[in-house]
Amino acid sequence: MDALLKEIEDRHAALIALTQDLVRIPTLNPPGRHYRDICALVGERLGARGWDVQMVRAEGALGDSTQHPRWNVVCRLEGPHPGECVHFNSHHDVVAVGEGWTREPFGAELADGRIYGRGTCDMKGGLATSIIAAEAFADLNPGFRGAIEISATADEESGGYGGVAYLAERGFFDPARVQHVIIPEPLNKDRICLGHRGVWWAEIETKGHIAHGSMPFLGDCAVRHMGAVIAEMERTLFPLLAGRRTDMPIVPDGARQSTLNINAIHGGEPVQDESYTGLPSPCVPDRCTITIDRRFLIEEDIAEVKHEVTQMMERVRETRPDFRYEIRDLFEVLPTLTPQDAPIVRTVQDAVHAVMGKSAEFVISPGTYDQKHIDRIGRLKNCIAYGPGILDLAHQPDEWIGVDDMVDSAKVMALALHDLLG
Repeated sequence: MDALLKEIEDRHAALIALTQDLVRIPTLNPPGRHYRDICALVGERLGARGWDVQMVRAEGALGDSTQHPRWNVVCRLEGPHPGECVHFNSHHDVVAVGEGWTREPFGAELADGRIYGRGTCDMKGGLATSIIAAEAFADLNPGFRGAIEISATADEESGGYGGVAYLAERGFFDPARVQHVIIPEPLNKDRICLGHRGVWWAEIETKGHIAHGSMPFLGDCAVRHMGAVIAEMERTLFPLLAGRRTDMPIVPDGARQSTLNINAIHGGEPVQDESYTGLPSPCVPDRCTITIDRRFLIEEDIAEVKHEVTQMMERVRETRPDFRYEIRDLFEVLPTLTPQDAPIVRTVQDAVHAVMGKSAEFVISPGTYDQKHIDRIGRLKNCIAYGPGILDLAHQPDEWIGVDDMVDSAKVMALALHDLLG
C-alpha cells in the first residue's frame, strides 16, 4: 500500500500535465464543441497502455447533430484473473465561460498550487485524477483481478442524455458488466456523495389575445397574466417549499429544503437577431412562458410536486377573467440514495481514512448528476460521487482545482482499486 501511495506522489507532474491538456480543449456545452477531440485524447493515452478503447457517438440522442455530435469514450483494462469491475465515470463537457474572469478560461494556468480554467473543478480535474490513479494501480499490480473502466462522457451539464443515459441504455452499466462506479464530481476530497435531490423542469405558458399596442383594451396581455402567476408563487408556493426540510445530508444547508427557481421568462414577440436594428412592433403579447426548476426531497412524491403547481395555477384562474394556461413537462428525475453500507461506500470510506486520517463525511448533492442514469436506467445501485474540487467553485469565474487535493483523491481512488481488485 505504501508503494502505491508513493507512486501517486511520483506522478504529481503527470497529473498536472494531464489536467492542463484536458482543460485546454474547450468542450463547451452548449452547443457541444470538441467532444471528439477530448475523447480521442483520453482514448489514445489509455490505448497506448493496452486498454481497450470504444468511441461511442450517441446518435439520435437529445442534442446530437451532424454539426455537434455527442461523442463518448469508454476504456477498459482487463486483469489476468477474474473479478469485479470498477468504473470511473467523468463528464467532459463544460458550461459557458461567463463574465468576470481574471485568467484565461482555457489556459489551464498553474499558480500557487492551483490549476485555473473552465472545467478544472467540474470536472476535468476529477477525470485526470481517476486516470492517474488507475494507471498507477495497474502498473504496480499487473496481476490484479477483474477490470478497470474509465469513461469520459457527454452532456452531463445538460442532462446527460447524450452521454451516460445513452451508454446505460446500451448496457454499459449493466450490473453483470460493472459492479462499482465512482463519479469524480467535485464534492471535496473528504466527502462521499451518496446521491442527489429530485428535479422537475417544466414550462408554464399563459395565453392572451394579440392586439395593437395602442389599444391594449382590445387584447389580453399574457405577460400580465404571468405577473399574477409569479405573485401567487411569492404569496403561497415559495413559503410552502421553504417550510419543508429533509434529514438527508444535503450540502449546502440551504438545499435541505425544497426549492424552486424560475430559470427563464419570455413574453411577446420573439427576440430578434443581434443584427436587427429596428424597433419592436406594437403588439399586446398573446403568450408568456416561464421555465421552472423544481428541486424536491426524497420525502416528496413527484405527482404531488406537480399537483401543487397546478393548484397554484387554478387559484390564479379563479381571480382573473379569461385566464388560460398550459403546463408542459420538460424532464424529471427522482431522488437517488446509495446505502451507506454499500461496498463502494465502505471501500472509499476506508481509503479516505487511510489517506487523510479522518472519517469521510456523507453528503447528498443539491443538484442531479449522472448517477441518476446509472441508477434508474443501468439498475446499478453501487454508485457514489467522490472526487477532488470544491463544489462552490463549479461554474464560477476563475474556476480552479488544487493540485494537492487531486493527489490526495488519486491516492483514495488507487487504494479503493487495491481493496476491490488487488
